[in-house]
Amino acid sequence: MNRTATLAAAAVLVLAGCGNDDDDDLESLVPAAADSPAPVVSAGDGPSQTLGNGKVWTYVTSSAGQPVEVGVRFSAAALEGLASDTHGDLHPVGMVLSFPTNVATGVLDHVELYWNPQGHEPPGVWDKPHFDYHFYLTDEAAVKEIVPTAPDFATKAANIPDAKYIAADFVAPPGTAVDNTIPGMGLHWLDGTEPPVPGQYTFTETMIHGSYDGAVTFIEPMITREWLLTKPTLNEAIKQPQAYQRTGLWPTTYSVRFDSATNEYSVALGGFVQRASS
Repeated sequence: MNRTATLAAAAVLVLAGCGNDDDDDLESLVPAAADSPAPVVSAGDGPSQTLGNGKVWTYVTSSAGQPVEVGVRFSAAALEGLASDTHGDLHPVGMVLSFPTNVATGVLDHVELYWNPQGHEPPGVWDKPHFDYHFYLTDEAAVKEIVPTAPDFATKAANIPDAKYIAADFVAPPGTAVDNTIPGMGLHWLDGTEPPVPGQYTFTETMIHGSYDGAVTFIEPMITREWLLTKPTLNEAIKQPQAYQRTGLWPTTYSVRFDSATNEYSVALGGFVQRASS
């Protein structure tokens, strides 16, 4: 999540005033898990890349040709030997991770992974070393076109999605969407029920959503290295919007796990449910 100090500080201001009145509505948007899920078979791994002293790659599990879980897996060694100094670059380590070929991944297209060794502003909030896992709904070429020098950048950045397509409780920072749109990424929406107020907020992991040119474009777990080293197990619902822009299989759950048998971590989206555009 490459953010300027202005964007991060603005996010703190807007989120500090948000409430949590929509929890009951959220429950109705996330489907209950099936009592007897179909058998899950491994559908394959994507190509691996070097991260720290280890490797990182995508993977997909499926049942009856449909995705059950789409995620990123990395060896424990990947948390060691990482870059420790940004030298003025908030994203010294960034890579595109492709999914396995000929495997269904629902509305997800690819993953872009970033390592922030010094975190980023504001102090006391997101300044811990952490990873950004951007699960993109758009292709890599479209992401690369999000550049301020493009003649239509301001028009597209100012075009935010209709409110019904934004996940419940999520808000954009104050100010113009153009000023807050991050090149090569988009506009970042934060959960208003978890206000990142310095002195009150403890950053371990959080969920972020992104948009650009009127479309929801990514789902982003942001996770600290420190928390990953505790070998956590997390399974939670992804807050859902009131409506969907595309017909397809959308993820409804988010998980982080450590597998002691393989000495590997996984960060994944799952619980795919068919949605119709409206």
